[in-house]
Amino acid sequence: MTLDTPPLPPRNIEVAGAQTLRRGLSVLRLLTRIGPGGLRMGEIGRRLELNKATAIRLTRTLVDEGFVLHDRTSGCYRLGPEAFAVGLAAEPSYELQRLSAPILRGLALESGDTVFFTVLHGYESICLSRHEGDFPIRNQLIKPGDRWPLGVGAGACAILTALSDIEVVDVLSRNAALRAERFARCTDDAIWQLIREARDKGYCTQPGLVIEGSWAVGVPVFDANNRPVASISIGAIESRLGTARGAALGNRLMQASRELTALQAEAARASGA
Repeated sequence: MTLDTPPLPPRNIEVAGAQTLRRGLSVLRLLTRIGPGGLRMGEIGRRLELNKATAIRLTRTLVDEGFVLHDRTSGCYRLGPEAFAVGLAAEPSYELQRLSAPILRGLALESGDTVFFTVLHGYESICLSRHEGDFPIRNQLIKPGDRWPLGVGAGACAILTALSDIEVVDVLSRNAALRAERFARCTDDAIWQLIREARDKGYCTQPGLVIEGSWAVGVPVFDANNRPVASISIGAIESRLGTARGAALGNRLMQASRELTALQAEAARASGA
């Protein structure tokens, strides 16, 4: 270390600060998933496995900073104006979701089933929207805000199919523990089998690996550099995704993905990008 190099802070301080930040962000993430109804303090602590004092300290700090609001009538905590402001600042990144909305609604009407739009985020996929068709039995396994490990579910697995084998190995090694804990049937072997089949067909069929009887078909969505950035998937009960209909929906999803890629290119030209 040279004389003009500032000393590093003690490692335990760094770890403690990072841990506090992660816990605070986990509160925000939880409230995002729950929706406008919010949660009581005790439920926040229980779901995040925080002791009462820590849950109170983190949540009240977020209230003081405007990221969380406390409804004194119900006793629940929900997202506040600062969280909304952050969302608005990030909103341009979700141009793809806006472009996809008419396509997704059309797919839900055509199929009668549930259509999901998810985006790639690190080693996860995040569901941004869900459009439901008119078939009485609907797939509501995923809701907007849910995060799943890449490889779990048709959409998240479809994204993997567009990556190189080396990248797939890296992803699966990083989320292996989470899959083993929460999605026991989504093993490496099972996911690799889906990937191989999807690369042959052009779409991924998820045969009830997450919940028995709940099937889905998904395709990746690409950016201008031909990198996967999102996925479109259709979820339904097993009897509605037999070989023939599953293939028809898979081909329709591939067409929708191409349409969305073209819309992105058109939007980029219009903006001068």
